[in-house]
Amino acid sequence: MERIENRMNRRTKIGLWVRIVCIAYALVLGTGGSSSIADDYARVTGPCRLLFPRDHGDHPRHRTEWWYYTGNVAGPYGRRFGYQFTIFRVRLRPPEEEALLPDPSSKWRTAQLFIGHGAVSDMTRKHHFQAEIMSRGALDLAGVTRVDNGVTVFLKQWQVTIGAHRHHIRADTGHFSLALNLEPQKAPVLHGDHGYSRKGSTPERASCYYSLTRLATEGVITVNGTPCPVKGLSWMDHEYSTAPLEPGLSGWDWFSLQLSDNTELMFFVLRRKQGGAHPASSGTFVDAEGRAHHLASTALSIHAMYTWQSPTTQATYPVTWVLEIPSRQLQLKVTANLEDQEMTTSRSSGVDYWKGSVSVMGTVGGRPVSGVGYVELTGYGKAFDAPM
Repeated sequence: MERIENRMNRRTKIGLWVRIVCIAYALVLGTGGSSSIADDYARVTGPCRLLFPRDHGDHPRHRTEWWYYTGNVAGPYGRRFGYQFTIFRVRLRPPEEEALLPDPSSKWRTAQLFIGHGAVSDMTRKHHFQAEIMSRGALDLAGVTRVDNGVTVFLKQWQVTIGAHRHHIRADTGHFSLALNLEPQKAPVLHGDHGYSRKGSTPERASCYYSLTRLATEGVITVNGTPCPVKGLSWMDHEYSTAPLEPGLSGWDWFSLQLSDNTELMFFVLRRKQGGAHPASSGTFVDAEGRAHHLASTALSIHAMYTWQSPTTQATYPVTWVLEIPSRQLQLKVTANLEDQEMTTSRSSGVDYWKGSVSVMGTVGGRPVSGVGYVELTGYGKAFDAPM
């Protein structure tokens, strides 16, 4: 009887922990379970005044934050991979509330939760591997450290070190591992108004958001125990905010594209439930010299051409797009390199989304251009305000 009660207690604790993680992950992806914006967290309401290397680190008074890397690399004999490596930080209690608590009786107590998502798309063998991991920000299991003018963000056996001239990614999972060195080819790009990226109708519906849009990448990707040396290009995003996703939105489409003429393009489309894009949708065109040019929602048109239905979740995602920026004489066709690049996160959140490697072909001013990139699609299975 005692053993049965112990098992029930363990199950209750596990169930409570999973519910806590699901609520926290909803915050990471832009919903708070509420349309209101918490007053007790730091908020983003104007230009972010980002400085580097300081702002490569964490901003722990804000509710959510993520460091996000994607890349397209190739190994010997033309073997091609895409990869993504993301660590999320979620603050579980407001700073003022945390300050009122008594000294912790347990070293496990923390206001921070860390969640990791990783994936490798093996285009040559047409397989998508994914992994997820999570931990409290306590007992050196997860956190952010600043040393020698650099920053290390770590989550158990996953970590990224951001130095003055190089980034180092290390991640080991059951099916794949990453050991990559990345060297920025351009300075950080601040999106929106000096990093202040609007995501809704009111000033506080926003984030601080910057990218490193072109990182020369080399290292080793190991799949099922077989290492493969690789080289290619990566993209880094770092973003933090407190605001939940605005009511009336079902999700977003996010694109990061690296073109052969040494330019880059980021844009996101905030999709309305009744159809169409929210006016806060926007982007950034980065010219060959690294200068950022803001793109309003009206500056770009994009149309999905083909879709793919997930056999796992039954969600239908676009996988081919045609986009145009008339002011840049830019016309592109964007195609998924592998249709099945869906992320299913049943062990951490239950939120399903598509995040995958893409190829680009098109013209700029009538001249041919090609490229690579990554696309993230959320809210296609169910809107983000659906119960977790």
